[in-house]
Amino acid sequence: MLKEPKGWAFAIGFSIAILIAGCTSVDYRKLATGQLSGSLFVMWVGEGNSSGDGNFLFVPDPPLVFHRADTAAPGGTIQPGLMYTDGGSIPKIAQVFKGLSPWGYAPAYMIHDWVFIAHHCIVDGSTEKRFDQVRGVDFAESAAILGEAIKALIGTRQVAPNDVAPGAITTAVGSVVAKNLWDEKGACKSLQVSARDVAAAEAAIPGSTTKAHNLRTFRVPETAVPTVPGVRQAKIVARLSF
Repeated sequence: MLKEPKGWAFAIGFSIAILIAGCTSVDYRKLATGQLSGSLFVMWVGEGNSSGDGNFLFVPDPPLVFHRADTAAPGGTIQPGLMYTDGGSIPKIAQVFKGLSPWGYAPAYMIHDWVFIAHHCIVDGSTEKRFDQVRGVDFAESAAILGEAIKALIGTRQVAPNDVAPGAITTAVGSVVAKNLWDEKGACKSLQVSARDVAAAEAAIPGSTTKAHNLRTFRVPETAVPTVPGVRQAKIVARLSF
């Protein structure tokens, strides 16, 4: 059963976030352009709420990799692991505007989701190696990483240029609203992928939770592989490679 995700990629309350932004000095226009490679695959695992189009499981098969322009900077290379996501948690009222689809900048949202999840687990005392790639990333860096990832998508023409959305999104994830989410403690446990959903991913793509390249990113509980009674194979809706 899905544990309710927080929608890290686009902090709750887009409009409010814009109005009270100013928690960080991140300016999207001044950010460098990162580099994205690999594949993005998500499977539906539950109903959505007022933002996003449902709750999904990001499955790193093959892995999605992001390199910052300065690979020596905090979070210089990020490879997300198996995790819950709802894309960009953009309220329905804002989704009518160009560039503000919950999945419009999906690869960038996955990178930012992973930074938030890793941060919460690190704060809660996790020493797992899968989180080492983002140790040292502070709140301002997390917003910058999302902006750099969006620029990567635009730079490679995966998405069309937009004069408003990228800057608005970067501002929102650097706002006071997002900072409050960042500062939460005790969230790591609720973000762990359930054995049932790990099994569903394995049923959809055999080997996706056990391949060597994935084991470097996340650890699969032994009780979760290969199946859980009653789990049906998920249907692949779409896969994006770039």
